[in-house]
Amino acid sequence: MELLDKTINSYFDVWLGPRDPRVKGWLLLENYTPTFIFSALYLLIVWLGPKYMRNKQPFSCRGILVIYNLGLTLLSLYMFYELVTGVLEGGYNFFCQDTHSGGEADMKIIRVLWWYYFSKLIEFMDTFFFILRKNNHQITVLHVYHHATMLNIWWFVMNWVPCGHSYFGATLNSFIHVLMYSYYGLSAVPAMRPYLWWKKYITQGQLIQFVLTIFQTSCGVVWPCAFPQGWLYFQISYMISLIILFTNFYIQTYNKKASSRRKEYQNGSTAIANGYTNSFSSLENNVKQRKQRKD
Repeated sequence: MELLDKTINSYFDVWLGPRDPRVKGWLLLENYTPTFIFSALYLLIVWLGPKYMRNKQPFSCRGILVIYNLGLTLLSLYMFYELVTGVLEGGYNFFCQDTHSGGEADMKIIRVLWWYYFSKLIEFMDTFFFILRKNNHQITVLHVYHHATMLNIWWFVMNWVPCGHSYFGATLNSFIHVLMYSYYGLSAVPAMRPYLWWKKYITQGQLIQFVLTIFQTSCGVVWPCAFPQGWLYFQISYMISLIILFTNFYIQTYNKKASSRRKEYQNGSTAIANGYTNSFSSLENNVKQRKQRKD
């Protein structure tokens, strides 16, 4: 394993240049192998989990879901607060911020972004709960793609660009996750479900987040600083892929549902009218039959 780690690290150093020494020795960051293994295990469970649960009763998981979602809500709130205060303390430039001019604030950002990276490992549990509860319709291509890629992307970010311009997308995403995980935590309590109205707006917020991240990242391309340009182009490409997938999800989930509800309403009205007519006809036939029997 050690030889494999050294080989992989040497390739990365050739392709991407020297790593940021400030994260040397940090948990899970020294070598890529653990992150890759976690991702491979995740995909294996996504593949085998539904097959294992096929003939089994779904688990409720209600209590643990409340605790899990509350924990991620609080972690997301902590990361959002620390990132905002770190950016303000370091006087970060919105248009382009390098990775070494923020002083102590850079280290604050790096520490928070390590938690952001680690949270992507915790969030694998989102999918595992879907499997245990047999909510397989929620395990979409978008869901698996997003979860499987984020942990890996942020391993590379933490090793080469762990602060500076990297802060923006993580800050917005942490805010969105405060809303999202609070929603899922509350929805695990049946009595709260009638009062939860903002699910649709979470997806809209995610789309706005991706657009804003593309805009802010593009600023670093137009007005460059010492932040590596390759990372900016990759970020823009990844955000475009998420916009495509999330837009498709939004259309499939909300626009088509609204359309089907309208059709159901129209069909329901026709069915009521037909039901009345059929009942009336049946009543008429019964009367005729009684008359015939009397004769």
